[in-house]
Amino acid sequence: QVWGDAASQIFYSLGCAWGGLITMASYNKFHNNCYRDSIIISITNCATSVYAGFVIFSILGFMANHLGVDVSKVADHGPGLAFVAYPEALTLLPISPLWSILFFFMLILLGLGTQFCLLETLVTAIVDEVGNEWIIRRKTFVTLGVAVAGFLLGVPLTTQAGIYWLLLMDNYAASFSLVVISCIMCVAIMYIYGHRNYFKDIEMMLGFPPPLFFQICWRFISPAIIFFILVFTVIQYRPISYNDYVYPTWAISIGFLMALSSVICIPIYAIYKVCGSEGDTLLERLKNATKASKDWGPALPEHRSGRYAPVFSPSTESNLEAQPLQPEKGRSEAAAASPVQGSNGSAHSQDSRL
Repeated sequence: QVWGDAASQIFYSLGCAWGGLITMASYNKFHNNCYRDSIIISITNCATSVYAGFVIFSILGFMANHLGVDVSKVADHGPGLAFVAYPEALTLLPISPLWSILFFFMLILLGLGTQFCLLETLVTAIVDEVGNEWIIRRKTFVTLGVAVAGFLLGVPLTTQAGIYWLLLMDNYAASFSLVVISCIMCVAIMYIYGHRNYFKDIEMMLGFPPPLFFQICWRFISPAIIFFILVFTVIQYRPISYNDYVYPTWAISIGFLMALSSVICIPIYAIYKVCGSEGDTLLERLKNATKASKDWGPALPEHRSGRYAPVFSPSTESNLEAQPLQPEKGRSEAAAASPVQGSNGSAHSQDSRL
């Protein structure tokens, strides 16, 4: 149970399997040093978690000593720690109103930062999936619609039963499914797309291949650890409860449905792609469905190098046409004003000198 909770905390803090990392990285430059960024983020996240642990347990220890009870009597988990035990401990400190204001202001900033990332992830997914000019021009309205929908879905969490719904979502919708999605992601990238292709892509972007340690982690260690955490989570599963309240069967069923709502999309879409692929047998369809499409690769032509470099077939002399050294004025002006889709989805004007 402890290892499962620790893994869930890592997924929360780092944003793994949420889609937020992919969304934010899509706005980087093509040759951005993501290797350096990943190391900095991981070390900073680990140091922040350790520092927060010192702060939390020092406050709880102070409260237990002040009340003359054991730490286990004042410690709580989940929302109870942030909204009950910790604020109560702050009231025992000198200048307690100041510490309380700073604490809840910190919680507001944490919530806003998380909402920015999750909202942008969902909006970017919708806009990229539709992909036409109509929805790109109306991205502001898409953002507004997603924000309003999230607000309406969050209203029930502010009622008297809100804490029970929050714990239900926290234990099912945002815990088990994250481990499953991350495990499938590791297998899909390393063994279906191919670790050699993945390492070549990183080398093309960074200029150097990933270190051997990371190659071993991505291929063997990470999938194995995530798989064992998933197995232990299933074996040690216990129905959720809150204090003395035991959740009814229908509530637990809703929790499992929420957990499956994100995971079930993966096999459904896989079956859809296999059925739509070419081939006479199931094995041929499966092979064709797991191959990269012809247009797979960097979005911008100037980044298509190496194995993504375009191959030009030789043309006969009859198909060759003489082209003027200087383009016509109207054509050059039109080329200069034509928008070009950038790597981050933004449109910019093309320089006529290119």
